[in-house]
Amino acid sequence: MKSIAIIGAGITGLTAAFYLKRAGLAVTVYEGSHRPGGVIQTLRKDGFLAEFGPNTILETSPKIAQLIRDAGLESRKLTTDPRAEARFVVRYGRPIEMPGSPLSFLTTPLFTTKAKLAVLREPFIRPRRDGVEESIGQFVVRRFNQEFLDHAIDALVAGIYAGDPYQLSLPHAFPKLKALEDNYGSMIKGQIFGARARKKSGEVAKDRAAKFSFDEGLQVLPDTLAAQLGDALKLNSPVSKLSQTGSGWRVATPGGAADFNKVIYCGTAHQLAKLELEGSRLTAAEGAVTKLDLSEFAEISYPPVAAVVLGFRREAVAHPSCGFGMLIPKIEGFKILGTIFSSALFPGRAPADHITLTSYIGGARYPELGLLPPDKLVAATLADLRVLLGVKSNPVFTHTKSWPQAIPQYNVGYGRYRQRLQDLESAAPNLFFAGHYRDGVSLGDSIVSGVNIAERLGKLIPA
Repeated sequence: MKSIAIIGAGITGLTAAFYLKRAGLAVTVYEGSHRPGGVIQTLRKDGFLAEFGPNTILETSPKIAQLIRDAGLESRKLTTDPRAEARFVVRYGRPIEMPGSPLSFLTTPLFTTKAKLAVLREPFIRPRRDGVEESIGQFVVRRFNQEFLDHAIDALVAGIYAGDPYQLSLPHAFPKLKALEDNYGSMIKGQIFGARARKKSGEVAKDRAAKFSFDEGLQVLPDTLAAQLGDALKLNSPVSKLSQTGSGWRVATPGGAADFNKVIYCGTAHQLAKLELEGSRLTAAEGAVTKLDLSEFAEISYPPVAAVVLGFRREAVAHPSCGFGMLIPKIEGFKILGTIFSSALFPGRAPADHITLTSYIGGARYPELGLLPPDKLVAATLADLRVLLGVKSNPVFTHTKSWPQAIPQYNVGYGRYRQRLQDLESAAPNLFFAGHYRDGVSLGDSIVSGVNIAERLGKLIPA
């Protein structure tokens, strides 16, 4: 039987393993930590449910819904409360609801008349065709104006990447925006005239995609997939070396070595940089052994981000907190990047007459804050929430989780890393790469990456 090793038991590796095993292939998953799931972690305590990383999955592709059905989790799936669709952006030191229609855009206090006119003018701005790679910041200023960047897109970038809009690459971090300009000459024209193509593909824009979780939080998904693997999941088994053999690869861990026909790397870029990769067939010289240098992947920035989950009595928070949450532009001067109104999204996230607020701090904006000790994380978050949401007393529940290397930044020039991965797959047959450092940073992107690599290998390996 053909055998496949998967390095990394985050959601990409687990998804790939799940489908490859269903296809009848022998799969072994190596995970360096003591648990599967990567950044997906859920805690249930004192009636509160805290997510350590993401809070929802965006159903941007039919492949995501198919995984939930195949995993038998439809009965445990929870979509967000329709009343919690409102999103807020902070301006003038307070959260203002984002407009949801053309009419509300014209009347919103979130933007000045000058910014509104810039949006109306956007379809008439000539597209850029010189091939220069722009940052998302440069793109937005060129097609809209500085205010739209400072008070809207900067907040959006913080919510997705915890990143810097002047560093993030337009074609790599926001490829669909780049495609709108390339194909339609305008973002607004593309939204209007590209609807048919999007419908045909079955994909949904992230701002319109359904959001979901599970009755006991997102950890239900990796736990379910891991349970399907049984003994094929090897925890506390970091892979230190891959050596090419006559029929595939030898995978070395502290527990020993094993041979496989194919290997899929689904870990992080910074761990990939530490992986020793060698093979006798990577060079034209007979009998010679070549070691491939992967250290350049350590250059990919992963700024620290901390999640701060606070539970309050309902009467202790003046703001209704009944939408999805709020994003905070840097120009507003607060320390937190944004807050999700977690208990408004799904039932069971807080006891009766209480609410749960999940805030994020750090990122490329303030990396030093993402590494603060728990008490200082809570204090910094609480200080901002007192101003922004009218919090009047201390929380009755607190939980923090710091990720020293949280989200890969698809900064300008990121294409060279993606090209390097393609070159490695060509130079090292039967070695493949998938995951958030290559195929998108959202949970949905990572799931689709896992499905796609399983389908790719399924076609390469005869049944």
